[in-house]
Amino acid sequence: MNAPMLSRIAESLFWIGRYVERADGTARILDASLSGMLEDPWTSEDTACRSLLSVMGMAPEDDVTGLTTAHVMDALAYGVKTPTSIVGALGAARDNARGAREVVSSELWESLNGTWNALPAQRKVAELIGPAGFFAYVRDRTATLTGIVESTTSRDDGYRFLVLGRSLERVDVVSRLLSTRAYAPASRLNDAASWMVLLRACGADDTFLRAFRGQQDPHLVVQFLLLDRLFPRSVFHALTTAEACLAELDPDAGRAGVADPARRAVGRARTSLEYLDSASMLRDLPEHLERLQETCLDAGAAVAERYFQYAQPLAWTHEEG
Repeated sequence: MNAPMLSRIAESLFWIGRYVERADGTARILDASLSGMLEDPWTSEDTACRSLLSVMGMAPEDDVTGLTTAHVMDALAYGVKTPTSIVGALGAARDNARGAREVVSSELWESLNGTWNALPAQRKVAELIGPAGFFAYVRDRTATLTGIVESTTSRDDGYRFLVLGRSLERVDVVSRLLSTRAYAPASRLNDAASWMVLLRACGADDTFLRAFRGQQDPHLVVQFLLLDRLFPRSVFHALTTAEACLAELDPDAGRAGVADPARRAVGRARTSLEYLDSASMLRDLPEHLERLQETCLDAGAAVAERYFQYAQPLAWTHEEG
């Protein structure tokens, strides 16, 4: 780092970035997945819900039968005690912002606190008329929070930790979004409509259609979300941003290669994607996505060990910051 920063502050900023992005990403995953269930009357609700929970790194209790979307919403949208859920992630982001008030702008704190306080009312509305409005609210608020960060935060190490957390989480979120399609029945892998739902969930449908002049080929969708260099939600763009943040946090890396384990993990993933054989992209998509999620876990653990002094790496469903 260019200047000393308290480990506690760096840690809080890193997790604010991750948790805000996680809330946004989980809302997008749920919106896309639940919409897909409604559009396919032949889908088994229990099977689809179990698959979604598995993609998100969760598993229902052994004695639970007949899973419904209500179970999924309770676990992934409204759960207060787990940072995997939307409400839990926003609560964790708020707690971290409160612990870093000396560096977090008043505007960011007030917006995050206001978002958290409005969630109970939004949940009541969602339970009455459906969850689409709740997801839209979360997407709008997280976009506002991201905009406030970009417009009120100095480009110092604190900003780099926040963007690093956001970028790693974005890689994880997009890989999980893609996993909702990668593990779909083979008969639906070439269903263009379902892939367009996925693009809308990423906010990428208009950009994609402009880039590929209206084509809706699943191979192109995967290529765009994994490899596009210009779209900020693509995996490649997020990895590149994370790698740049790590390089700026450790500008004196030495002449004999990269010693930072986090930067090595991110760099390997970026390079692997950059030279990925396009023919295997869709065929081996589940394996590629699993490796990306492992990269995020390894990089997050390495950042924590180096800068935050955690005793051990933490998995998706047990991360605490």
